[in-house]
Amino acid sequence: MKILNIYVRKKKDVGVIERELEVHLQTDHALLTETSMHLLKAGGKRIRPVLVLLAGEFGRYDIQQLKYIAVPLELFHSASLVHDDVIDDSDKRRGQDTVRAKWDNRIAMYTGDYIFAKGLEIAAHVDNPRVHQILSKALVEMSIGEMEQIRFFFRSDQSLRDYLLRIKRKTALLIAISCQLGAMVAHAPESVSNRLYSFGYNVGLAFQIRDDILDLCGTEKEIGKPPGSDIKQGNITLPVIFALQDEKLRPHIQAELRRIHEADGQTDVSRVLDMIRGSGGIERASALADRYIAKAIAALEPLPDIRAKQDLIQVAYFIANRSH
Repeated sequence: MKILNIYVRKKKDVGVIERELEVHLQTDHALLTETSMHLLKAGGKRIRPVLVLLAGEFGRYDIQQLKYIAVPLELFHSASLVHDDVIDDSDKRRGQDTVRAKWDNRIAMYTGDYIFAKGLEIAAHVDNPRVHQILSKALVEMSIGEMEQIRFFFRSDQSLRDYLLRIKRKTALLIAISCQLGAMVAHAPESVSNRLYSFGYNVGLAFQIRDDILDLCGTEKEIGKPPGSDIKQGNITLPVIFALQDEKLRPHIQAELRRIHEADGQTDVSRVLDMIRGSGGIERASALADRYIAKAIAALEPLPDIRAKQDLIQVAYFIANRSH
């Protein structure tokens, strides 16, 4: 895969990020260190740090400065996953037990809080108030996105706009500012950082849509959790919203959602999965994700034709076609 070439090219600096992540999660509290390191050890694609590094190539590239953005953004992402797993009652993440499953919800919540706090502590090394304003605003929006997800659990009346606003807050913003802040810390022109923000924003929307599709049609080995987990948790995603627009299917899907809700998610979801898979909703969602990928690539067009630009395009194609 071409995206692997990016990781090979940036291997040394990705290694710096990995070491920094591990160092900063160490604490003199043994349990907190263990819980904080738990998700980190499960791996991850490190998409956000890689985007920071690639964006940094459009300015004065310095890994010793870029790490103060790349590491916090990955920590914010990790902390949000720990909190997500509590909200969703998830037992598996990346094929491993979640923090809440291995310990409990209270420990998971405090672990997430600690990881968020470490990210803010590291970001304080950046001497640019605008960077901190962008980070703070993104964290506020992420929190609102989480609350909105809870508000819409099991609701079949939500619109496409409701869904897109939610994934903008939960996923797209963090990916967008990974690109924007990487360029800003490298002192790239504002016009460049704005373009990179647009790229990341559209890639982020496509990333979450593709993730939601995989939850419905991927295998447990591919996605690291049982397929249909979103539905069990009451998270109504884009393919489900599209399927609900079919007047013949709508009452049957609604009945299944009520049944799953009443069972607190502890029930078989194969029937509703079959309905959604046969509705055309997955294909419509995939087409929308492809449109966002096209918008992301178009945002890069005016930028200098450097290696990082081609690498960003490859990241977009990877997200468009990923199976895990």
